[in-house]
Amino acid sequence: MHKISPVAEEALTVLTNFTMTGGKRIRPTFAWLGWVGAKQLTFEESVVHPDAHAVMHAVSSLELLQSCALIHDDIIDSSATRRGMPTVHEQFKLLHSAQAWHGHGESYGHSVAILIGDLALSWADDMFVEAGLSADQRDRAWLPWREMRTEVVCGQIMDVTAEAQADGSLLTADRVNRYKTAAYTVERPLHIGAALAGASEKTVTALRTFGRDLGVAFQLRDDELGVFGDPEVTGKPSGDDLREGKRTTLLALALENTSESDRAELESGLGRPLTEVEVDRLRGIIRKSGAYEQVQARIDDLVSSAVGSLAHADLSEDAKRALTTMAKTSTERRR
Repeated sequence: MHKISPVAEEALTVLTNFTMTGGKRIRPTFAWLGWVGAKQLTFEESVVHPDAHAVMHAVSSLELLQSCALIHDDIIDSSATRRGMPTVHEQFKLLHSAQAWHGHGESYGHSVAILIGDLALSWADDMFVEAGLSADQRDRAWLPWREMRTEVVCGQIMDVTAEAQADGSLLTADRVNRYKTAAYTVERPLHIGAALAGASEKTVTALRTFGRDLGVAFQLRDDELGVFGDPEVTGKPSGDDLREGKRTTLLALALENTSESDRAELESGLGRPLTEVEVDRLRGIIRKSGAYEQVQARIDDLVSSAVGSLAHADLSEDAKRALTTMAKTSTERRR
């Protein structure tokens, strides 16, 4: 990209560092397990399979899609940090300030970060299409890939609209969880892997059920950590979701089950700067409502349901064991 412009090359460097530093790689892992499981392979057999390189290349493109989503999400949420580091838009805002350039640093940071996210999305498509898959594999997997892109964007639109409308309903929160996170994080990656393997409809359905339930559980844990999590673990300031006014299932349950006075206080505190004392006060209201315990119970039920659905899938034992382990470890309470 240097032949285009040094600043374009700098943008590439930022995108590379963002994509390669930190992150759990769970989306490519789920896609890989979908392929390994549906092909009835052991892990030892999978790495020497003739299709292994092309499949690994294809599923790795999910990390570029994730970079796009996170970079844009950080702009939407006005987040200053990600994984304990400045967000992409914050980095370019700081660069603008350091260079004493014209205009507003915040606007520049947002503009460049949006474009870098767009680049990541375009390159994710390129990487998937050019992975070296057979035409049949590519065609089978392209449908869930295309559906996944649409679902995550529509889920994000629902999310920001819920905040704008102050829609604290449980129905809306559940729909956002389903499309913004569950489909994109677990369900569709597994679907993509299974499609690459040419899996039966029965196995695809079982994997999608697993992915839907686990993905929602994953988001519920993330929402809980967004209010009660340790910044040293989450990489984001404590109570950030309250300051951002995120309309989560945790919040919906609290609003549904608390007193009128506590509901009014909770509503008035959302989406504005809060001191640690104010955050602690809102946490107390959420705990008193019983929402915290309800979310824990939902997570446990969803994980059990997800693991149970694997009994209906024709998968290798290695893949089943790995998916069961991931279902538990990805939703554990991290302090």
